[in-house]
Amino acid sequence: MMRKTVFSPQPQDPMISERDSEPPHPQVDKEPQGAAVSGKVELKKKVTLLRGTSIIIGSIIGAGIFISPKGVLKNSGSVGMSLVVWVTCGVLSLFGALSYAELGTCIKKSGGHYTYILEAFGPQMAFMQLWADMIAIRPAGLAVIALAFGRYILEPIFMPCQVPEVAIKLTTAMGITAVMYINSMSVSWTARLQIVLTFIKLLAMLLIAIPGMYQLVQGETKNFQNAFQVDAVQVSSLPLAFYSGMYAYAGWFYLNFVTEEVDNPERTVPLAICISMVIVTVWYTLTNMAYYTVISAHELLASRAVAVTFAEKLMGNFSLAVPLFVSLSCFGSMNGCLFAFSRMFYVASREGHLPEVLSMVHIRRHTPIAAVIVLYPVTLLILFLGDIYSLLNFLSFQRWLFIGVAVVGLIYMRYTRPDMPRPFKVPIFIPAVFSFTCFFMVFLSLYSDPVNTGIGFAISLTGVPAYYIFIVFDSKPKWLLRLTDFVNRSLQIVLEVVPAEN
Repeated sequence: MMRKTVFSPQPQDPMISERDSEPPHPQVDKEPQGAAVSGKVELKKKVTLLRGTSIIIGSIIGAGIFISPKGVLKNSGSVGMSLVVWVTCGVLSLFGALSYAELGTCIKKSGGHYTYILEAFGPQMAFMQLWADMIAIRPAGLAVIALAFGRYILEPIFMPCQVPEVAIKLTTAMGITAVMYINSMSVSWTARLQIVLTFIKLLAMLLIAIPGMYQLVQGETKNFQNAFQVDAVQVSSLPLAFYSGMYAYAGWFYLNFVTEEVDNPERTVPLAICISMVIVTVWYTLTNMAYYTVISAHELLASRAVAVTFAEKLMGNFSLAVPLFVSLSCFGSMNGCLFAFSRMFYVASREGHLPEVLSMVHIRRHTPIAAVIVLYPVTLLILFLGDIYSLLNFLSFQRWLFIGVAVVGLIYMRYTRPDMPRPFKVPIFIPAVFSFTCFFMVFLSLYSDPVNTGIGFAISLTGVPAYYIFIVFDSKPKWLLRLTDFVNRSLQIVLEVVPAEN
């Protein structure tokens, strides 16, 4: 993509030099100015092992484990089998995470799925994945997490009454605005907040797991008797239990979206992934065991929020704190997800698949501010006008489709690019098993809900004409080129962003 109309941070550009010669506004420039103004304008390597681990754990643990793990129990048919499913899903997710660890250490670019599909299968397939993410999956997914945040942060205030929908949506909008502001202002702020929220999530799970294990030691095992006795559930429903479990573990791939900002990625990426997946699998299993020490299988299936029911039975008035923990957990997921997928838009713009302003960096804060806020209007529009949950049903299977394609790309590059440096290499059966799991879940979606899945697939196929119209077709009208040039230059001036220096 042509870059002639883009301002550069060189002194000979009068517009840039004149603006930069002015002292920064004291209320805007909060970070230490010496480090921000000096040196290259680029994304800094500020993601350490601790921060990387917190990004993964914080993105995986959302509202699901606290609110409703009943999808696994309902489709597995028994308490014992549900615990087996949780552990197995953790192992399968670890296989996917290890495959991504190899991809992240041999392809040291940010962008996650998009980058790996681009490297393995070329720009058209990568653009289709980007298109599906851009038009629906990411904004709808962010809105859903934010809605859970808005609902549960207001629940203690309105108890025992129902929370008004208008209040939920307004609070949700404020939560989305806050997380986008933090991500725009500073990578360090974002990473530190993610660490704090991750520890809060683990503390919340600890407050459930320890009392639950104490009850177990005290002999509260009645709900574990005949643990594998199946009650009127067909074996054909078991794959749906794995689908629910795998969805609860989704998020292990987000560190790969920010590879270029990871300090020593050859070591940090595999370590952070392994540590995170072990922690999450252990805590998920212990938390579910704790639930069953107090709540029977029938009570769990009837509960709207399992953690709240558990706390009401065991903790009395302290149960009012559980919705607050759930809301903070959702805020952490919003923060980690936005930090990650904004880098995918940044890389896609750098590759010429999105407007060039999205690949620019703030001159002082060193954040890709345009890539962070690009989904803000679409997310708010979907929040107030759209049917978010239907949209997610249409397109959720696409996540596993493209993750499966990316992991197949790992296997494909083992044969087509055998000389590629691979500092971290996994046995071939690991990506083979995981890619099979992904495609099986895609097939399961087509089988269990062919209408919604078919609509989602049709929406994604609109990426094919979009690719040829926006990317391949060169003979664009001059008025469109002038408009694009004007918008890019105007946004660059307003957002104070310039191309990153290599």
